[in-house]
Amino acid sequence: MRRPRLLLALALGAYLLTGLAQVRPEERAVVRRFGQVVARPHPGLWVGLPWGIDRVDRVPVRTARQVKAGATSEAPDAGQFLTGDQNLVNVSLVVDYAISETDQDLDDYVIHQDRVDAELAREAEAAAAEWAAGRGVDEALLTGSAELPAWVMARLPGRVDRLRLGVRVQRVSVAGLAPPDEVRVDFERVTQAQTGIRTKEFQARQEAEQRRRQADALKYKFEQEALVFRDGQVRQARADADDFLAQLAAYRTLKARDPDALSVIWWAEMTKALAGVRARGGRVEPLDAYLGKDGLDLTQFLTPRKR
Repeated sequence: MRRPRLLLALALGAYLLTGLAQVRPEERAVVRRFGQVVARPHPGLWVGLPWGIDRVDRVPVRTARQVKAGATSEAPDAGQFLTGDQNLVNVSLVVDYAISETDQDLDDYVIHQDRVDAELAREAEAAAAEWAAGRGVDEALLTGSAELPAWVMARLPGRVDRLRLGVRVQRVSVAGLAPPDEVRVDFERVTQAQTGIRTKEFQARQEAEQRRRQADALKYKFEQEALVFRDGQVRQARADADDFLAQLAAYRTLKARDPDALSVIWWAEMTKALAGVRARGGRVEPLDAYLGKDGLDLTQFLTPRKR
């Protein structure tokens, strides 16, 4: 008689112990009593009512989670999206998320935890489809790895908040972006050709920049030389003008003293000029012999040289 009572007491004690729960440091707990949330314990020992009355869901709020969206090895066609020029691209995304720690977010996550991954993947795929529809296939393949994560990240948190999943999106990355296998080789050839074009364009821009710098250097050199020449000419002109003015003043002073002095100077200068003409092979002769009844006749007949 005592044994059944002991077993009953042990069973009752074990049942009452189901109301104890240990919440780890990286966790939060949500306690539901007959489906109604009654507590959200922090890390530590939680003492509540036994199983069947209370249900304790421990939520790892410090753990980063991942969900794959788009094309996967199990479903390669799931991530095929139509581009704006009516081509297909295969897109595979990885969404990193964590569970929010506010009371409302904890409640939402516990209620919807079974469909969180599916909803996140669906919303990420919807955002990726919008991105692909707004671009041509060439632009999508060439720029998608850099642009698509930012595009999806800018839109996904708002969509997730409306679903009240209790999670926050931390990062979106592209795991794969490629054309369908049937045309992959052709697209790779096009990509190689476009890469070659961009390389030549880059080289052309570099050469143009180098030539522009050389032209700027030559321009600066010529400008400096022109400035030096101009300054020299200005200084020389000023010196000549000062010398001319000094000579003019001297001539005027000399004329005032002796009216015939300028004639003497003029004939002296003419003598020097005529001597210079003879030195350079010129001829200086009187013109009296060339004066006739019809005036001055300077016509001369040259004897041709013998060959």
